[in-house]
Amino acid sequence: MFGIRPRQKITQADWKGYMAQQSQLASNPAIQQFFGTSLPDPETPISKVPMVALDMETTGLDERRHAIVSIGVVPFTLSRIKLAERRYWVVKPPRPLDEASIAFHHITHSEIAQAPDLDEILDELLAQLAGRLVVVHFRNIERPFLDAAVKARRGEGVLFPMIDTMSLEARLHRQTLWARFRRWLGRPPVSIRLNASRRRYGLPAYQGHHALVDALATAELLQAQIATHYQPETPLKDIWC
Repeated sequence: MFGIRPRQKITQADWKGYMAQQSQLASNPAIQQFFGTSLPDPETPISKVPMVALDMETTGLDERRHAIVSIGVVPFTLSRIKLAERRYWVVKPPRPLDEASIAFHHITHSEIAQAPDLDEILDELLAQLAGRLVVVHFRNIERPFLDAAVKARRGEGVLFPMIDTMSLEARLHRQTLWARFRRWLGRPPVSIRLNASRRRYGLPAYQGHHALVDALATAELLQAQIATHYQPETPLKDIWC
C-alpha cells in the first residue's frame, strides 16, 4: 500500500498508481467511486482538462487541531466557468468556534448550529471532485484538511493531485534568479497571496475568506496564468502537483 502523506511530493506516475490502487482498496462506496473515476492522463493538454476550483475556510491552519467550516467548489475549463454547477456548504466543526476564527471567515455560531456535519455532504462533494483536476490556491490547506476530515468520518482518506495557483506564482516570483537577487538586496518578496496574484493579471478584487468566492477567484486566476505564461497545449504534468 502506498505510504503517502499529504505534504509529500508525489510524481505523476505515483499519482496514477496511487489512485488506481486506492480504488481497489477503498471500502467506503463513495470513496471507492471517487478513486475509480479516471483522471485525465498527465500528457493531456490543459485546454482539454475538466477542472474544479476548491476552497475551504477552516478554524486554523493545523489539520490535526482545527476543522473545516465551509467549502466552495466551482467546475470550470480554460474556456468556461460553470457557475450554474457551483456548490457551497457550511459544515459544523467538531469543536466550538473561537472569536478569532469568526473574525477571519465571518461564519457565526448561529450558522454553525444549523449546519450539517461534513459527513452528510461528503458524498456530494466527492462526486463534484471525481474525474476533475482539483485547482486550489495553496494546497497545504485543502489537501491535508480534507484528507484528515474524511479519515475521521469514514476511516480512510482521500488524497489526489492538484493544480496549485500559488505554486505557479511562486515559480515566477519566488524561485527565479531575479527573486533570489531581490532577497539578496534585502527587498521583501513579491506577494503570492490570492488577491495580490490576481492584481498582477488585472483581475478584479473580490471579498476574501468566503469559500465560494475564493474558489471562483482561483478558477479565474488559473485561466489568466495559463493565458499569460503557458499554452493551451501545455501538458497537465507540467503544472499539477
